[in-house]
This record gives sequence, C-alpha cells and structure tokens, in this order.
Amino acid sequence: MFISVRRAFLGVFLCGICLAQSAVAPSQDSNFPTLTLRASSHLVLLDVVVTDKTGKPVPGLRVADFSVKEDGKPQAVSFVNAPTTAMAEPPPALPPGVYSNAPAYRVSGTPLVIVLDAANTSYSDQLYARTQMLAYLRGQYKPGQRVAIFTLTDKLSLLQDFTGDSAVLAAGLSKFSAQEPAFAKADSGSEPDLQGVRFSSREQYVALVSALERFQKSQSQYTIDRRAEVTLDALRRINRILGGLPGRKNVVWVTGGFPFMLDPGVSSSPATELSDAFRHPGVQAVDPYTTGLSASQRSLYADEIREIAAELAGSQVAVYPVDARGLVASLRPASPDQLEAMREIARETGGKAFVNRNDIESGVGLAEADGEAAYTIGYYPTNKKFDHQFRTVEVKLNRSGVEMTYRRGYFAEDTFSRSQEQLDRSLSEAWQDGAPDTMITFEAKVNSPDNGKARVDFLVDANTLSFAEEAGGRKLDVSFYVAACSGDNKLLAVKGARLARVFPLQIHQQMVREGIRLHLDADMAPGATQFRIAVRDNRTGYIGTLFALPSAQQ
Repeated sequence: MFISVRRAFLGVFLCGICLAQSAVAPSQDSNFPTLTLRASSHLVLLDVVVTDKTGKPVPGLRVADFSVKEDGKPQAVSFVNAPTTAMAEPPPALPPGVYSNAPAYRVSGTPLVIVLDAANTSYSDQLYARTQMLAYLRGQYKPGQRVAIFTLTDKLSLLQDFTGDSAVLAAGLSKFSAQEPAFAKADSGSEPDLQGVRFSSREQYVALVSALERFQKSQSQYTIDRRAEVTLDALRRINRILGGLPGRKNVVWVTGGFPFMLDPGVSSSPATELSDAFRHPGVQAVDPYTTGLSASQRSLYADEIREIAAELAGSQVAVYPVDARGLVASLRPASPDQLEAMREIARETGGKAFVNRNDIESGVGLAEADGEAAYTIGYYPTNKKFDHQFRTVEVKLNRSGVEMTYRRGYFAEDTFSRSQEQLDRSLSEAWQDGAPDTMITFEAKVNSPDNGKARVDFLVDANTLSFAEEAGGRKLDVSFYVAACSGDNKLLAVKGARLARVFPLQIHQQMVREGIRLHLDADMAPGATQFRIAVRDNRTGYIGTLFALPSAQQ
C-alpha cells in the first residue's frame, strides 16, 4: 500500500505541503492492515506478548479471545493482528537519484534496535557490554534478523543501520570504543582531601565544608540533569526513527541505569535525594552515575517524560533495559533505584528488564523472541477526553496456561495539538537524527543541480498524514523542506514550502489513493555534500526524513 516511485510519481500536484487525517473504521478482521493510519478517533494500539509456560509463542488467537479494560471499564476490541515471523522479500532497487524511507526499504519482520548507552554506564561496564553483544552475534543471532546499533554519549549516534548480516553487525560493534560522555568532565567525581588543612575555628571548618558540599551538589546535579536530557532526547530520536514502521519495535537498551522513570507520578526514594546524600563530618561525594533525578528535578521533566511515554506507546516501541554490569564486580555498583527504574521503563513500554545476569546477551535474544509472540490489539477508548492523565489497561485471555506481557497503560495525550515551539524543536532535532525518520512515509527524486539549484520531487503517502474534518472536505497542513548540508552535517541552506488548505472529498480520496506530489528547487550551497529532506505534519508534529546526494555525486 505504500506508494512506489515506479508509478512515475503519479499523484496530486501541489505547490505546498498538507497534512491529512483518515478515519479508520473498526474491524473484526484479525488481518487488520498494519499501515500507519492517522485516525481522527484516537486508536489505542496495545502489543501483548503471549507465550506458554515454556516460553513458546501461542498461535491462532483472535478478537474473541481477548478482553480489555481501561481504568476498570470494558473496551470493545476492534481488531487483533497476529505476530508474523516471515521475512518480506527485499524490495526492488530504487532508480538512480530516488530515495525512500518506506518500511520496505528500512526493515522487515520485527525491528530490533540495540542501544549501547555510555551516557549512563561506566567505562569498564561498556567494555563488558560490547563483549556480551559480540557473544550474542556469535551464539544467538538468527540469520536474516535485521538489527540496527546505536550508541549514546552526549547524543544518540548511529553505529550500524539495519542489516541482516551478522558480519556487518560485528564490524559495526568493533567501531564502538568505551568512553566517558562529554558532560561527565564537569563532575569532579572524587572527594576533596582536607587532610593537613588548618582551621582557625570550627566555624571556618563548617563554612568550608558547606561551600564544598554546595559545589559538589551543583556539579552532580548538572551531570544528573544532563544524563536525563540526553536520555530523553535519545528516546525521542528513536521514536522518530522507528515510529512509522508497522507493528512492534523492540529496543534493547544496554545501560548502567536510567536517571528517571517514565511515570512522572512515581516519587523518588530518599536514596535519590541529593540533599540527603551530603552529610557531616567531611564531604561525601555523590556518584552521579548511580543517582537518579530527585523529586524536585523530576517535576521539571514531568511534562517531557509524559510526552515521550505517550509517543513510545503510540508507536508500539517496547524497551528492554539490559543491565550492562551483569554480576561482575563494578566500580559503580547498581543502586536499588537504578534497577527499579529499568524495571519500570520495561513495564511502561511492554518490554522486560534483564538485570543481575552475567549472560546479558540473552536479553537481546529475549527481545527477539518476544517479537515472534506479540499480538497487536486495537481499540477505541470509550473515554474520549484526552486530559494528559495516565490510564491503566488490563488484558485478559480466555486461555489457561499462558503468560502475557504488555504495557500497563498510557498517557492520554492529544497528538493532534502541537505548539509552534514543539514543531520547531522536532524539526531542529530531526535534522540531526542519525537515520531516516519514518513517521511520515515519502519518496524523493533528486535531479542534477542546474545553475546552483537542484530539483527535488516529492511523493508522499497520504495515509501517513492527518487530515482534519472540515465542512465539505478535509484540511491538510504539511511542510516540505530540503536542506543542503556540509560533510560535518552543518546546515548551509534550507528551502521550504507549506500547504494548509481544505480539499474537497474527491481530491482527498485521490490523495489517499495516489499520494501527494510536490517539487522544490533547492539551493546547492557552496560546500554542500548532501541533502537532508523532510516532510512534517504540522498538526501532529510527525516527521519523515531522508538523506540524499546531489545527482552528480551519486
């Protein structure tokens, strides 16, 4: 159903960009299509991993087998998609100068992403984690399973894009070297030595100790804040990269611990309160890598945490935190709060935490196996009020002897209301994402530069846009961008166009069938080596991106 460029860019000719929203009718068909449809009636998608007591997938379940309650109230299950293990045939090669972020060109089956987290993990534990990941490739990797590898330091970076070649994955892992994140340099990480220091009075000693405490507290708070910021930023980027791919996406997060939980309502324990960590006599250094956000810090991030939790839920992204330490002795032992944060994030996203194990490569195998046992349930909640509150979800199955794993709820966020600040932030971040973003699916043909300009032809799958219902038609609000970039990813010139108008129903239906075609003449700035191309739905904030070369460099 995703539009192909080999249809000679058939579509609706437009001079700007527009977003569309298609209503999805409830269905009792267990083969409900897995297209990414932007429904006007807030469809809730819930992945349920169903296995028997031996851990094997349970096949053949249908709508009638499941019952769902939201905040204790029964919900009507609209459809159930069965898990699939079949690998799709590779798509035909794209013509020269044509690029696509369509799922067929990104991944088949259940996407598996590995994140090697240096921002929250000590140097020695990073080395251990890499060794364990190589062990997974040697002993448990299934040929053909497409895996991508990212690293997280002071930002998320792509180490290896999706591939089904274990040798390529191993080569990608070999590029990873343990390191301390850049922001860790701001933290002293050691206790000050007051031995031999003479004080004229007790008051002078107390004043010095208090000053040192305040200094170390500010340093540690800075590091913990930065850990939270880069981790949240990484989750947003992963969501943009994976969100448009159909079905469940499993993210194995190899880490020393998360600095926060996804439920902002969870109170931090006293162990995470910085104010309780500094005690007399002397100055007790706080290790910012075994400490999470304090209650006061969490309140500052509450909205952002709630937003990313809702996005991950809507995109069917399950996080599998894997403790990078295993059972080996570590210079930075895990705190109970860190381990609980990993378990909490797994519960909130429908994944599983893998802690206190030496064979951490088995955590990757677990995520891979869950992808083969995950049913997708779709329902339209009876509560139509989206008030940003957390709603609990309970699933039951009319089978005995089975085990189920699923996220325990979601935040009722209205994804069809984005401020200009949020739109600007998402585009600014998307320019720097290390892999194509998939929330909007499109293809682009880049023609040879002429007189300092290059023609870029867009073909956008309108099924991935949101149309608002208007009298006599459907309203679309979409922006198109082409950015000329240098080799170090610096933006040199940006060309954009926007379409915000109401289209008659007949034209809207044509858009859905044939796609939306548009062209931009992009400036080929001096020093530019590539184009970064983006399509943004200005109603939802969803973005799709591509990386492209000028035709002369292909």
